[in-house]
Amino acid sequence: MMQRFAIGLLATSLLVAAALGQAAGPRAGSSMMAPPPQAKIETSLGSFTVSLDRINAPKAVANFIAYARAHHYDGTIVYRIEPGFVIQMGSFEPGGASRPVGAPIPLETANGLHNVRGTVALARQSDPSSATAEFFVNLADNPNLDAKAGAPPNTTGYTVFGRVSDGMDVVDKIAAVPLGGQGPFPPRATPVMPVLIRKVTITEQASPNPPPFAR
Repeated sequence: MMQRFAIGLLATSLLVAAALGQAAGPRAGSSMMAPPPQAKIETSLGSFTVSLDRINAPKAVANFIAYARAHHYDGTIVYRIEPGFVIQMGSFEPGGASRPVGAPIPLETANGLHNVRGTVALARQSDPSSATAEFFVNLADNPNLDAKAGAPPNTTGYTVFGRVSDGMDVVDKIAAVPLGGQGPFPPRATPVMPVLIRKVTITEQASPNPPPFAR
């Protein structure tokens, strides 16, 4: 069992490292108007699509895409629901086990993006550069999650790296499920019945009507 987890962790780390190596930004001569990549997140309550902001959050987007393409999120759950605040997902399975993750990435909160309703951001620990696979969708405008005024760049706040471009009604449906279950967060923030992440698929084509990113 430990050998399987070690192999999975190594594979995920290599994918993340490879993706981050390409995340320094667009090369000279590349089109700044290229359509943003899309992440379709299929859940047991429906699907929603996230338009990923590779221009303003290149490391966070490369990190997320690497985990998605390694199938890290497939078969995990939405393990945190706080109505009027966020829903969070990433590495926890229905039985409570946490999947291994790769190396953490630097914070990118000096990018002009804000934690407003419908945006997607990376969760982290107290260390600013501790984000890995966990992410959340903002259910409301949450300015307290933005970088603090006057603080050194990329030392506070939570990195916004995309926005729900389709299916916000599904996000709201997830946020409305009964709470009181068991998981990594207290029962008041844990669904009674697990909301399953069936699959996360990355595509490089534009959504039908991609919204402007929050500033």
